[in-house]
This record gives sequence, structure tokens and C-alpha cells, in this order.
Amino acid sequence: MTYGIALFPSNELQDEANSYRKRFDSHYASIPPHITLTDSFELDEEALASFLQSLEELANTQPKVVIEVYKADSFIPLYHKIFLKIREHETLTSLHERLHTAPFSSEMTHTFVPHITIAQDLPKAENDDLMGQLKMRGFSHNEVISEFHLIEKKDDEKWVIVRTFELKGE
Repeated sequence: MTYGIALFPSNELQDEANSYRKRFDSHYASIPPHITLTDSFELDEEALASFLQSLEELANTQPKVVIEVYKADSFIPLYHKIFLKIREHETLTSLHERLHTAPFSSEMTHTFVPHITIAQDLPKAENDDLMGQLKMRGFSHNEVISEFHLIEKKDDEKWVIVRTFELKGE
């Protein structure tokens, strides 16, 4: 089975992101707006119970996550992806780092850039036009997220929540 770990922001921020995703994100129907904490990974049925226990232990000591969306940005020229950029905060960085140390995978394929994708797979001209509009608009949103989610990729390419973990640390 293919899994991942993500944070889902408030409905208010999801609505804001979806106002763009409906038109510009090819993965709109696959998963709600989210902050990816780990790359997708494989886990067999035997290892799942132990993995869930480890996530529960992490959640019991991890503080709630503070996020601040402060601008639109893009990964161009590497990827045609536009996103709402999230300012790094110690609570978010700590959660990400803890999910990449034992007993979890320590593999990180790229640098952690906290974000919520709002557009991807657009032709270059459309990507550039949208990016120009978003730069002029500006973004500002702050919130505290109190849980993270283990998600699973189904055969139809949609991601579903397997389990939610409440962040209980101080």
C-alpha cells in the first residue's frame, strides 16, 4: 500500500486554495488542499500496526503546528507548480524532521518547502500569467493546526485518510 503524511488546513484556507485548484490543478479531484510532510512510501499490512503506534507516540509529544501563508510562489524551472508558500516555523520544521528520523524513514528526496499547491501541469504561458496575477494579489493567513493525517493512495489515484493523529505536545 502507498501512504503519505499530511496536514490539512482549515476549511477557510482550503476554500481559498480550491478557488484556484478547481481551474488550475490537475490533481484537484485526488486530494484536498494540504501540506505534504513526507514523500509517499510503501508499507505492508504487517508493518502498519507498529507504524501507527509510532505515529501515535510522536503525536503525543509534538506541539500543534503554526502556519503562516505569506505569498504565492512557484518551483519553476524545476516543476510547473504554483503554490501558497508557508513561512517556516519551529513547530512545522520539528514535525517534518521527526517524521524523517527513526523509526520513520530518513529518506528525503528534496528540501522541505512548506506549501499548499494551487496549480500544476499548466502550459508555460498560462503558468506565467497566473503567477503574475498571484504576485500582485498578495496572501496573508495564519492558523494553528492541531492534527496530522496518515493518508493512503487508492487504486483510483485518490488519497483517503487512514487515521488522524491529534498533536498533544507542549
